[in-house]
Amino acid sequence: MSSDGDPTDDPAVDSDAISPYTLQQEGDGETRHAFWADTVADRIEDRVADQGEATNEANGEGRPASRNPAEPIVVKGGISPSGVPHLGNVNEIMRGYFVAEVLRDRGHDVRQVFTADDRDPLRKLPRTLCDLEGNLVDLGDVDAGALGRNLGAPYTDIPDPFGCCDSYGDHFSTIIQDSADAVDVPIDLVSDTDLYASGAFEDVTRFVLEHRDRAREVLSQYQDKVDEDYVPFNPICENCGKITETVTGVDTENEPPTVDYVCTDMDAGDRTIDGCGHEGTATLREGKLPWRFEWPAQWQLLDVDFEPFGKDHAEGSWPSGQDVARNVLEIEPPVPMVYEWFTLEGEPFSSSAGNVILVSDVLELLEPEVLRYFFAKDPSKARDFSIERLDQLVDEFDRFEAIYFGEVDASEDEVAFAERVYPFVVEEPREERIRLPYTFAAVLGMTDDPALREEIARREGHIPEDAPEWAVEGALDRVEQARNWARRTQNEFDYELKRTEIPAHEFDADTETALEELADFIEEGHEPDEIQGEIYETAKRHDVDVGDFFGAGYRLFFDDEQGPKLGPFLAKVDREFVVARLRRER
Repeated sequence: MSSDGDPTDDPAVDSDAISPYTLQQEGDGETRHAFWADTVADRIEDRVADQGEATNEANGEGRPASRNPAEPIVVKGGISPSGVPHLGNVNEIMRGYFVAEVLRDRGHDVRQVFTADDRDPLRKLPRTLCDLEGNLVDLGDVDAGALGRNLGAPYTDIPDPFGCCDSYGDHFSTIIQDSADAVDVPIDLVSDTDLYASGAFEDVTRFVLEHRDRAREVLSQYQDKVDEDYVPFNPICENCGKITETVTGVDTENEPPTVDYVCTDMDAGDRTIDGCGHEGTATLREGKLPWRFEWPAQWQLLDVDFEPFGKDHAEGSWPSGQDVARNVLEIEPPVPMVYEWFTLEGEPFSSSAGNVILVSDVLELLEPEVLRYFFAKDPSKARDFSIERLDQLVDEFDRFEAIYFGEVDASEDEVAFAERVYPFVVEEPREERIRLPYTFAAVLGMTDDPALREEIARREGHIPEDAPEWAVEGALDRVEQARNWARRTQNEFDYELKRTEIPAHEFDADTETALEELADFIEEGHEPDEIQGEIYETAKRHDVDVGDFFGAGYRLFFDDEQGPKLGPFLAKVDREFVVARLRRER
């Protein structure tokens, strides 16, 4: 969940507060589950049961205190679409997805809502943006002037700098929706702007303004800037279109309710966004609640039962949020859960620094189920997502899958986790599936010949003779993904096998004799390590520099001076071709 930038001070302690560290706590007599989402689901079911037992007596403002049992359980997340929606932002969607799936597995009707907090103001110019295809571009490559002129305006009132969507906010919300679709997570994306414009927020906003003394008292425990003139509403200036924080009068008696305002300056981190000084009147549809009230208002409006969020909100917005929920809105906050952030190549995600990767990028490198598996792991532990070491993640997934099908030995905990989680990770568990080892798939990616790829994979025993066609196709799909990985990281597999013709070369007589002898050795049939050792020994026997001899092999097969570990590579390619190429016959 992303906020609109309200500063965070030390929260007051609430004895009734719900700790958001759901998974870090050991509850008395709590059932130990193999999957963290089951623990969260237990607590959601407890909340739903408590609400179901509540009386139907109305509270002082006419809102029911009990829950309609026919209503779905609501799992929520959210983001302020301020810039590139990278893989780190999907954390919240995926955590919510697994909890929703567990609840559905238990027979509940579940709605997974994801709010686009798109009435938030643009507070600074992003250095990096991306188009709908996920291509990153610098600010200078788009209509940056449209952004600069609209600092302080809501994201949905700012033109899309790419010119393809209705607004800046809509552009990045679209990418969030596309990211969820790509990993098959059925979110209901809800626009805050639409909720305000339709009047959906009007009742709760009116209630907050009618009880603004109470709201002011609660918020003052968390923010120093709250004074006796503070009003919890931010109108949009009808003159300049910017959001202002200065309300000079409130009228909730008439229809529609309104506020009077002055368009004053807005603090935006280390800079100030100038107000235009206009004095005007706005309805409650022409502005927004401040973040610390808007978040709890979303809980009420959307009937939220559970929301995960990053650890920054655990010490910031969450304490004030549940206080506002109980002591201003008079509702119970949802079950919370803090997730740890993860890093990219050991560094925090940062659009400005260029340290980002989009879901669309990741899915060019691996299957959606592998990415879902990454998010299925314990959210209370920090992890690194490394493109450089992506082969390790894929290998880990392959083992997880093999454990589920009972194909490898594993601990009791590993088996319990796989049996519970695997059906949530893959669309359809099928034992006949085939997973080529990722680095082996990268080796196959050195050739463009689909028939040769399949031939080598079959010869190496990775594709059984009786494998169904769908399984073969799925296995070979990984070859393209592994090749994309090799090219993106420029690793040892980022080479193209020159199969159709022999690259231009010129070797001395000793090297040619050594190549002939190596061809004889390989023709006999040997293991990868044996071939690697024989390359060294053959070079020594013929007094050829070892580095030059490896270079000769790379020249013949890749038309390059370097390449993958030569022995294992030659062992994986079809023997007849390798022998003929070493003899310079084809």
